Amino acid sequence: CERCQCHGEDKSTAILYSLLSQKLQQGPSPAQQRCLCHQPRTVCLRNPRLTCQAASNVLVKTLSFMKNLPSFHLLPREDQLLLLDSCWVPLFLLGLVQEVVTFEVMEIPAPSMLKKILLDGQSKGQEPERTQPTLAAVQRLQCCLSTFWSLDLSPKEYAYLKGAILFNPDIPGLRASLYIQSLQQEAQRALREVLQPLHPEDQGRFARILLLSSTLKSIPPALITDLFFRPVIGNADILELMAEMLYEMSGGQLAP
Repeated sequence: CERCQCHGEDKSTAILYSLLSQKLQQGPSPAQQRCLCHQPRTVCLRNPRLTCQAASNVLVKTLSFMKNLPSFHLLPREDQLLLLDSCWVPLFLLGLVQEVVTFEVMEIPAPSMLKKILLDGQSKGQEPERTQPTLAAVQRLQCCLSTFWSLDLSPKEYAYLKGAILFNPDIPGLRASLYIQSLQQEAQRALREVLQPLHPEDQGRFARILLLSSTLKSIPPALITDLFFRPVIGNADILELMAEMLYEMSGGQLAP
């Protein structure tokens, strides 16, 4: 910042700050001592209605993909839920890439010190404010999506890569981990085989695709939930909603 918002040169502002912040001066916490100028820059969707609708459509297609896989349907329900919890984010992000869903964000102005002081007493006993995505986290997400767009995957590549991501045998607590491992190996083998006729000159494409898919797994679910779904579902649990959708779906459509 060119000038700190917390310690302005205006003496009248400083006097008002001193009068209102006496209780903070008695025992300020580290969070209260930190300068507002150095707090993370929070952002929100520039066009939440259209973007959230597009994201919801991608999520429905993602759950439909899982539901319509016979090998997934044959797994114990406990394993299905563990796979859903672990893999929904990278599968959803692959859906954004495949559907070419783009989005823009805008910065949320940081609250002034005066507002934080005046509202401090009112906020006690109330539910904490929702967390907002940071600009740095969203830029990292957009970078991952852009990298995948540059690969220009074919529909078969998307399908087999989704299978390789979904059937992850390393998730703790799986009852059918050996069977899930065989499904992952089958999906990876099919992905490698489809690459040979499509990209015979690119011998490193298979390894590059798997490496980039690991970057999607590193995106935290909280970021995806807060950015794309929190404006729609509020404080509801996204995993519970997805589980309900998964077992109510028929042919890719939500049951009435």
